[in-house]
Amino acid sequence: MKHELPLLPYAYEALEPFIDTLTMQIHHDKHHQAYINKLNDALKNYPELTEKSVEDLLMSLDSVPEKIRLTVKNNGGGHFNHSLFWRVMKPGGGEPSGHLAQSLINKFGDFAKFKVEFSKISNNFFGSGWTWLVANKSGELEIIALPNHDCPIAMGLRPLLVLDLWEHAYYLKYQNRRPEYIEAWWNVVNWEEVEKNYENIHQSKTKLQKCRD
Repeated sequence: MKHELPLLPYAYEALEPFIDTLTMQIHHDKHHQAYINKLNDALKNYPELTEKSVEDLLMSLDSVPEKIRLTVKNNGGGHFNHSLFWRVMKPGGGEPSGHLAQSLINKFGDFAKFKVEFSKISNNFFGSGWTWLVANKSGELEIIALPNHDCPIAMGLRPLLVLDLWEHAYYLKYQNRRPEYIEAWWNVVNWEEVEKNYENIHQSKTKLQKCRD
């Protein structure tokens, strides 16, 4: 089973003026597709791996042959990270609600302080990578930045929200003005999707606890 490029859940121009149409087209159709092509090419001679999801591959990299491990890590990460990135954006933006909103308050003081901290980490990150809001193994929220296409699920963390810091995500519109890109991005965050990611973690923990009981 080959990995495939997911469809965008909105039109290319839907995130204007914050993320421009041409960037969305190139980013999705060219960059993301290239990671998928390289991932499929690396796996083609390993039928036992082609049936695995990208999540399973990244969470068990030690079981991937050393010959292709780095390629799978880089391109599998590129595939997973971008797939989540598309889903956590939408036209209109908004603010978090429900359990996620309360957890952000508990951890960071309030939503505004969370945004400041997330933006600060993103602005100060050197080079290409991603900023993540994750839940750790204890269920506590954390903000982390990882280089290249490293992925939190390979570290046992559960990703909720992600921001692409690679220059191809913003250079056509913002050039070297990463802070402007980050500020604009807050206007298109799909908080309903982030909340869903958060609730899925709690549902999984509840199911696991019931099984143990």
